[in-house]
Amino acid sequence: MKKLVKEELYSLEEYSAMRPEYRIKVRAHKENRIVRIGDNVSLHFEDYLTMRYQVQEMLRAEKIFEADGINEEIDTYNPLIPDGQNWKATMMIQFDKVEDRVKALAEMIGIERATWVQVDGFDKVSPIANEDLERETEEKTSSVHFLRFELSKEMAHAAKQGAAINMGVDHPAYTQACLPIAENFRASLVNDLE
Repeated sequence: MKKLVKEELYSLEEYSAMRPEYRIKVRAHKENRIVRIGDNVSLHFEDYLTMRYQVQEMLRAEKIFEADGINEEIDTYNPLIPDGQNWKATMMIQFDKVEDRVKALAEMIGIERATWVQVDGFDKVSPIANEDLERETEEKTSSVHFLRFELSKEMAHAAKQGAAINMGVDHPAYTQACLPIAENFRASLVNDLE
């Protein structure tokens, strides 16, 4: 799968001029890549466009224009782009009230490892979670996790041929499933597979 390279990024000046239109394009793209699992968990599936947007926004916010700084941002975000045999997602745990979130995060330790995807006809796939750093303590988990779901060639082929895709969380403090995910999400995610 395509990865970010410095030569394909917009300069700060170019990006500033096109940013409003570009943000609309990315927002529309992301709408088909955010799967809600119950009321409090969502998986935001990353790809080349979402990571290019993230890098462009970081360069803009930090006013980074030197090659070393640009390459550092690219090196940070390239690992979040799927490689053709997996899905990569940012898992968000959200509660409206702070006290509800604090209580839930204390009860949800390990929720990232209890999350799964499943191509219809195959076993559930648990993620490889938080490869960058540990995101939980003995007292609580984080509200953000980074997940990588590795698929077999057979799973990827079946998904590309139209097999339904299911997702869920099987954790004592949170058990929810999306069976199957809507077609717009499925159609977007199969584009990540070779």
